Amino acid sequence: MTVIIETERLTKRYKNFYAVQDVSLTIRKGEIYGFIGLNGAGKTTTIRMLLGMIQPSRGSCYIKGERVSRTNHHLWKHVGHLVETPHSYPELTVKENLELFHRLRRILEQDTVSNVLNLLNLTRYADTKAGELSLGNAQRLGIAKALLHSPEILILDEPFNGLDPAGMMQMRELLQSLAYEQGVTILVSSHLLSEVAKITSKIGIIHDGQLLQEITADELKQLLRQRLIIATRHIEAASAVLSAAGFHPTLNKSGELEIYNDDAVQHPDQVARLLVEKDHPPTRLVVEEENLESYFLQLVKNEGRGSS
Repeated sequence: MTVIIETERLTKRYKNFYAVQDVSLTIRKGEIYGFIGLNGAGKTTTIRMLLGMIQPSRGSCYIKGERVSRTNHHLWKHVGHLVETPHSYPELTVKENLELFHRLRRILEQDTVSNVLNLLNLTRYADTKAGELSLGNAQRLGIAKALLHSPEILILDEPFNGLDPAGMMQMRELLQSLAYEQGVTILVSSHLLSEVAKITSKIGIIHDGQLLQEITADELKQLLRQRLIIATRHIEAASAVLSAAGFHPTLNKSGELEIYNDDAVQHPDQVARLLVEKDHPPTRLVVEEENLESYFLQLVKNEGRGSS
């Protein structure tokens, strides 16, 4: 599949501090690429370099095979973006903001504004001043502006900010429709890992300015481990019993025991029988699969150990 967005050893240095260092990522046509990391990891700085807002200290960015520079302005007709806080004119209504952007973009189609209002569920707020919108609706307006010219590429920094659960679901459905039905290439930067996991076809994990891993959704699924979760009234005693049996339990944040041992995961009935025999019957016994958040935290933790 055609490569649409690419960076090569992308680096941004501020005096003695590397905000981004040697980031090389690849995004193909029609992918939803989840760019994840802790706050301050380098996500927004990378996006700003991709969009030509700031210049890299070294390395290159490419969009549709062309190097991003100050002179190739024609690239931006293919790109819609939302970076950090969406900007709107607070004294203008939602519709007036979109109509202004419509003229600035020199868009010929006359029904574009009404279409994006409907697409982002903003029709009822069309005559509301932008400065009076909730955070979630201000976010929707920012994304509406990014979609107004029907871009082939969409770059969104924290698009789920301010949205309630219903709004998040609508945003997921919109992004999936754009990518998988219309072939739009989407880069989504977010710290809401559970939302990213539900829609992405590929994930890039950045930490302390460095890209730790690029992985497809299918590859991630193969790597996620299963675990046996155990609750009992006597956790310490149960832990000792399980340790003596070679299961190596650990205590999680909820005060429950976790076991990653394959035998325990595949035969939880044997673990339950052992605990019952030792007078520590489980009050909860369930097999769960790791999620993206736990995988990410473990990867970052391992990276910290390696660099210390």
